[in-house]
Amino acid sequence: MDDRTREYLKGRFGDYYRRASPALPPDANLREWGHIPWTPGSGTTMLRHQSLYDLGDVDTFFADNAPRHAYFSAARYDDPGASTMSQKGWRSADLIFDLDADHLPGVDPETTSYPEMLAECKQALLRLLDFLDDDFAFEDLTVVFSGGRGYHVHVRDEGVRELNSDARREIVDYVRAIDLDTEGLIRTVSERGTTKRVLRTEGGWGARVHEALVEYADDLRDMDEADARERLTELEGIGEGRAETILGAFDRNPTAVREGNVEAGGPGVRRLVSALAARVTATDTAPIDEPVTTDTRRLIRLPGTLHGGSGLVVTPIDRVELDEFDPLRDAVPDRFVGREIQIETDADRTVELNGERVRVEPGRNTVPEFAGVFLMARGEARKAPER
Repeated sequence: MDDRTREYLKGRFGDYYRRASPALPPDANLREWGHIPWTPGSGTTMLRHQSLYDLGDVDTFFADNAPRHAYFSAARYDDPGASTMSQKGWRSADLIFDLDADHLPGVDPETTSYPEMLAECKQALLRLLDFLDDDFAFEDLTVVFSGGRGYHVHVRDEGVRELNSDARREIVDYVRAIDLDTEGLIRTVSERGTTKRVLRTEGGWGARVHEALVEYADDLRDMDEADARERLTELEGIGEGRAETILGAFDRNPTAVREGNVEAGGPGVRRLVSALAARVTATDTAPIDEPVTTDTRRLIRLPGTLHGGSGLVVTPIDRVELDEFDPLRDAVPDRFVGREIQIETDADRTVELNGERVRVEPGRNTVPEFAGVFLMARGEARKAPER
């Protein structure tokens, strides 16, 4: 980034912060603070090991320093400003989840547009929230658009604050279905002097697999026999013989599937359940970033600040407004709307922000400021010299 572009962005970030007041997290005085300034050259410098006392008045700090990126620690410490981690005196930490579109299965950053990446990431976020709400029953959740390519979820329930890294890794493994024991999704129950094996339909992965099984069985009933048999044999481990057994079991006992009974069709139905479990765990997981969740001393972006790689706001999202939230509209700073600037770029580019589609060509372009800031922050444009 050249000097002109860097100084322009720093100045406009400062203008933003003179009118904005980022909300502090709970126990802000117990957390470590860090930021990345607008360092000359291609490198970046993280300034950390600061306490709230070191920052002074927060609004003044942001207005005067206009950091490129700003962070606070998930952890609470006795002495957050101590210069080494061992001296800080760890107390507890929020449970943090990070979803980044770059890491989503099937998303290639080279071929997937920014809006498409964000849309995929939002779907992953909704799957993650299903786990956190339904499987773990967490109550104190804050959802945040990262300002870049994804979302953060901060969990502050008292029951998670003192979990160590190993315990947090178990949560990650569950959400990502790593080494999931599919046999453990089935329990044995006694009924009228006999025992039978049924899916655990009351919640968790068992309920997800059961829902898939019921939907799959309903689809098979709507097909003619030949098509149903062909569809079954597409699943790993199910041949013509097992397909016949499964279809016969569904005809003889149509209520068995809804009860989660995996014995009614013998080995055929049990193999179907296993195949569907593999499919569900491949599609219904939330691909969270494990190091972020397991790190009990992680620094995470401060909501209300600007992301130095996009110029967008790190935006907390009310859960009731999540479905309607559009980061390409709702995270655009009002401070950068309503004026045009001139930039230079070396390639054709398209920016979709604030309800506008802005196209630039190689050379000098006049664009809405929010689009220019976005391109410059990403290193895809430069501030044009004034004429």
